[in-house]
Amino acid sequence: LAPRAGTCYQQAKQVLHVAVPERLQGRERETGILRQFLREHVLGRRPGSLYVSGAPGTGKTACLSRVLLDCKDELAGSRTVVLNCMALGSPQSVFPALAQHLGLPMATGRERIRSLEKHLTARGPMVLLVLDELDQLESKGQDVLYTLFEWPQLPSSRLVLVGLANALDLTDRSLARLGAHPASSPQLLHFPPYTKEQLTRILQERLGQVAGDPVLDSAALQFCARKVSAVSGDARKALDVCRRAVEVVELEVRGQTLLKPLPGGES
Repeated sequence: LAPRAGTCYQQAKQVLHVAVPERLQGRERETGILRQFLREHVLGRRPGSLYVSGAPGTGKTACLSRVLLDCKDELAGSRTVVLNCMALGSPQSVFPALAQHLGLPMATGRERIRSLEKHLTARGPMVLLVLDELDQLESKGQDVLYTLFEWPQLPSSRLVLVGLANALDLTDRSLARLGAHPASSPQLLHFPPYTKEQLTRILQERLGQVAGDPVLDSAALQFCARKVSAVSGDARKALDVCRRAVEVVELEVRGQTLLKPLPGGES
């Protein structure tokens, strides 16, 4: 077995990891909307909010991460704070976490919220707040979510809020009060599950980066894409399935290599 064969499996496993690629297949529309929203609101100094929904593995976080990387220079004049709400101890913890990122002195309870509001309505650069796993902030009376989504509507606010969540109906269910004031309702962007064709293209593009003969053949990729799209349309699942398949083949090849008879008939 040529030494390259061993490395081709390593390379295949590497490209099948869930990293943010240069270009996201099948998400051109959503990427465009995100970019447009940031330009319009952060660069245009217009406070506002965007609610991004979609099942796990449909590319929400990957798309936003890609856009933030691509627009890094444009957004240099503003403050960007990214918080994963899953890492917070409780819904209320979002306020001290944000205060810390903005370099505000420690305060408690209502005082903390007042100081944040004062900071976000004072003169200064625009603040882009990205809240991933937003559904973790649901609380009794939804006071945390209401407070956050009402901040961009405060007079002379400089906050642009982007929330990402798995639930499609979080705004209808938890933020119904905002719906009563269309001006304060967030703009909505939904990521549908990936189709069989999109998943196939994602897998082909990733594995196309490995030199030499294809590690997994086209029929296998299409079979994987068809099964995953029928269940969830989750790109991470499709990448995982293919990575495991490569691991199985790699172990088999390694086993065969070890069992090959040595030259000269020695066992």
